[in-house]
Amino acid sequence: MTAPSTTDTAGTADTEPLTGPQPGAGAGRRRVPLVLRNRAFGAVWLGQVLTQAAVRMFQVGVSWWIVAYAVPGARGLASGLFMAVCTLPAVALAPVVAGAVARIAHRSVLRTAAAVAGASSAALALWAYGGGLPLATVYAAGLALATCQAFFDPCLTTSVPELVDDADIETATGFELSTQSLAGLSGALLGALAVDRAGVAGLAAGCAAAYLGAAVLVASARFRTLAAVGADGAAAAPGRRPLRRILAELPSVRRILICFTAANLFTAAVFVVIPLYTRSVLFGGGGTVALLEASLGTGALVGAFTGTRVPGRPTVAGAWCLGLMALALALPGLFAQRPVVAGCLAVVGWCAGAVSVRFVALFQRMVPTADKPGFFAVMQAVLGASLPVASLVFGSAGDFLSPQTLCLVQGIGLLPAACALALLGSRTPDPAVAEPSGGER
Repeated sequence: MTAPSTTDTAGTADTEPLTGPQPGAGAGRRRVPLVLRNRAFGAVWLGQVLTQAAVRMFQVGVSWWIVAYAVPGARGLASGLFMAVCTLPAVALAPVVAGAVARIAHRSVLRTAAAVAGASSAALALWAYGGGLPLATVYAAGLALATCQAFFDPCLTTSVPELVDDADIETATGFELSTQSLAGLSGALLGALAVDRAGVAGLAAGCAAAYLGAAVLVASARFRTLAAVGADGAAAAPGRRPLRRILAELPSVRRILICFTAANLFTAAVFVVIPLYTRSVLFGGGGTVALLEASLGTGALVGAFTGTRVPGRPTVAGAWCLGLMALALALPGLFAQRPVVAGCLAVVGWCAGAVSVRFVALFQRMVPTADKPGFFAVMQAVLGASLPVASLVFGSAGDFLSPQTLCLVQGIGLLPAACALALLGSRTPDPAVAEPSGGER
């Protein structure tokens, strides 16, 4: 087992209670939400809400700005290129991120990433207020924010065992994954509306405030150090292993990641299709974009908190969820009513949230502690590898095909991934009984 010490990764004495109720504390305290009874995790989680809300708000807002205001022709290609730029850092920087998360105190990584993103957003806001903002500058800002998020997200996932007890890992994972849903909801609601009312300058200023607030919250939290214990009971610092070897020794995890990478080729396109669908099919404005993005985020939020209740093994539950997602993505291609589209996106979000919490909880228990920095960086890179491709392909296609046709392509293309995940069947253990590899328990 791993043995938590009483100091954080920066060597500061840990005076905050980072565990659940102690023996004899009573059953009532256990019912208190984790983010309230564990103040360190609560602060870091709220920081993640702010950072992911900011980056989502920026992406949604700029995508709508491109489609509605900035680019008169080839809007699909321009918005697809922007989304591709925003997804590249997680893929291209995976080895760098893994090395940084393994070597540097996790609180320092999180704090620095949030602070740099806040400074970048503030600089863009000042430039935009001055007028004459080039499109390339907005692309560069999107790249900078995505780079900071590429460090923040896997570092936080790796840090979960440093903030909570083993019994709370799945609960903490649910909260952590719900962050993307909260971010999608709040960021989507604010992004397009901010652009309609305050332009890119107001959008960037809001992002800067969120990032800097997150940096303060992370700086206030205390992390525990987890020392790997060897066979003789002495603590030992495990050496880093090549990223390919980590996946090679986890064949079932590797197969799952391949399935979801293929699925992401079609699911990720929804962020490009929504603004095109809003403008060309629903003939709406920023409020409609906000409604559709909020439907997606609300569904994902509910899915993140209810995912553990979905019955069946992870592969079986995941296959059913992907099949339902395929149907929900395709229906807007046949029915162009706004309530139908919003409802379908809510279902898509729920499926994504439920699948994520089941599988990330599984990975938390299967992957050895020493390999987690590398693994979660690899996971982000593998899953993100399809995002630039999806953004460019569907964005370019949106200049020639109707958004309704793109919806049908998304639904049909997702079915093979659902079938492949179902075929994995009993090869993948259930997270409730799975034992981590490498002797970890």
